[in-house]
Amino acid sequence: MPWQEFAGFPESDIAMLRPASLCAAGPVQAAFSTRRGGVSQGRYASLNMGLHVGDRPEDVVENRRRFLSAAGMEPAHMVAAEQVHGDIPCPVDAGMRGRGAFDAASALPGVDALLTDAPGVPLTLYFADCVPVFLFDPCRPAVAVAHAGWKGLASGVIRNTLAAMRRHYHTQPADCRAAVGPAIGPCCYEVGPEVVTAIGNAGIGSEETALSQKREKHRIDLPGLARLCLVASGVPEGSIELSHDCTACRRERFYSFRRDRTTGRMAAAVMLEISAP
Repeated sequence: MPWQEFAGFPESDIAMLRPASLCAAGPVQAAFSTRRGGVSQGRYASLNMGLHVGDRPEDVVENRRRFLSAAGMEPAHMVAAEQVHGDIPCPVDAGMRGRGAFDAASALPGVDALLTDAPGVPLTLYFADCVPVFLFDPCRPAVAVAHAGWKGLASGVIRNTLAAMRRHYHTQPADCRAAVGPAIGPCCYEVGPEVVTAIGNAGIGSEETALSQKREKHRIDLPGLARLCLVASGVPEGSIELSHDCTACRRERFYSFRRDRTTGRMAAAVMLEISAP
């Protein structure tokens, strides 16, 4: 099944995307926001989820409340990370609920991936071109979400996240379902040769990574590289759900830092459902 658009509650005008196969695999909710349905104005219109981009904090807090509620998650229980384009994952327990939910200062510092086996704890990360990677282990169960730009991919954020799930929850990558969300596509992502070299040195790319070259610029397929990293880490290729939406192409639907520089952020959110008593 492909990624599917979901409108939340009937009274909501929020539009979000869900990885359908991952959500059908067990007690998990996962969603990725779009620009639609918030209160932010100007360059941030309208559902900006990022507290660190210059938007009015009160508008971002309201946007977060709307999106999480529409996705069936408790906004006050969400956990967010600082996101430094690194490769460090952080396990989250129920006692960490609310970290970074409504203020950037309390977000988990220095990490770019979150994982948990605690039901009812939404894990959230924020994006405007980098790759959101959702993971679900239906056997434990446990979930994770990773922020994967080219630096994170080259340094191993996906590999490290799966290793942390194995260490903390005894997750086996072969049991996992994964979803690679909307991100800047090879149609729009031009980089210099140093990026191609870094990816090649990390062992996740080859000459095929550079799809074209013009004046020493290459076009890189970040979502495709994320898929390669998942497969190399042991996730079956048939268990990976890949979105083909390019955030830079679709101005009306997504924020894009590469396209606009001063702009908002989409949110990726994943949560284990609370079992009925």
